[in-house]
Amino acid sequence: MAAASVTPTPLLKDELDIVIPTIRNLDFLEMWRPFLQPYHLIIVQDGDPNKEIKVPEGFDYELYNRNDINKILGPKASCISFKDSACRCFGYMVSKKKYIFTIDDDCFVAKDPTGKEIDALAQHIKNLLCPSTPFFFNTLYEPYREGADFVRGYPFSLREGVPTAVSHGLWLNIPDYDAPTQLVKPLERNKRYVDAVLTIPKGTLFPMCGMNLAFDRELIGPAMYFGLMGDGQPIGRYDDMWAGWCTKVICDHMGWGIKTGLPYIWHSKASNPFVNLKKEYKGIYWQEEIIPFFQTATLSKKCDTVQKCYIELSKQVKDKLGNIDPYFTKLADAMVTWIEAWDELNPSTGTKLPNGTA
Repeated sequence: MAAASVTPTPLLKDELDIVIPTIRNLDFLEMWRPFLQPYHLIIVQDGDPNKEIKVPEGFDYELYNRNDINKILGPKASCISFKDSACRCFGYMVSKKKYIFTIDDDCFVAKDPTGKEIDALAQHIKNLLCPSTPFFFNTLYEPYREGADFVRGYPFSLREGVPTAVSHGLWLNIPDYDAPTQLVKPLERNKRYVDAVLTIPKGTLFPMCGMNLAFDRELIGPAMYFGLMGDGQPIGRYDDMWAGWCTKVICDHMGWGIKTGLPYIWHSKASNPFVNLKKEYKGIYWQEEIIPFFQTATLSKKCDTVQKCYIELSKQVKDKLGNIDPYFTKLADAMVTWIEAWDELNPSTGTKLPNGTA
């Protein structure tokens, strides 16, 4: 008599939440069912709170709309964006898990060059559980994966690596382009599957995309604020960028790593470039001053928690970017409100965390 097959417990099943911002029914979850159904979902409903969002049967989830956000945060709900996918960061705040995977509702399961469906979450988990190497670049990319190692000349003192805070995945089909690039390359599609994971070097910023992203919430969660975007704000589509710049500065200060590359998802549809241009046009100008600000930002030694880092960074935003536009003064205040709200819902996360080794 054949032994009954035992279904293995999904990795980090009880330690990871999946956060999805949406304004529509989540039919896209059907194709993700083999990979995501075992995990708990936090759905952040944007737009009209009276609209019913339908979720396929069999998924374990909690759903928050704007009324819920206002009820839970009270006056501090002002820091959560409305009518913009930046609202997803509310899900990060209310989660009680160690890890977060966030994905957009127009992201489908991709296939690798052999035609096999890609379990994006499994690759993110692999990235997060594996050390990063931000202090010295390995020319064979990820040294910890099978078939690779540290190359000749790599310092042995750095081969242990440091904790990985963020895993940043990529996209096949529709690339994550800004509006001007969309307009001049309307038919361009990303068909290149690059089988690589890299640690982004210390001191190097990157454009973080929030549609296929995972992070260690206990390590870097308070820095994952997606800013003030959407309704009532002069800018949009820079929510994940802002979070990425802040997070990278803080990870560099704390000695942690950020990885980019695998996994891929299939980005199914391009957003309207003319609508995007209206949202982005101020940011396209402003980023020429914002990025040099982050490139030169430093944090004091007394900043030994992410919260302290973020508060100090908010003061620098107000002092050095406030002259660009009053929006940045408002954003700096919202950064402080975000941390206050985070600490109210997560009273034990302000403890000092171990640093990486430079």
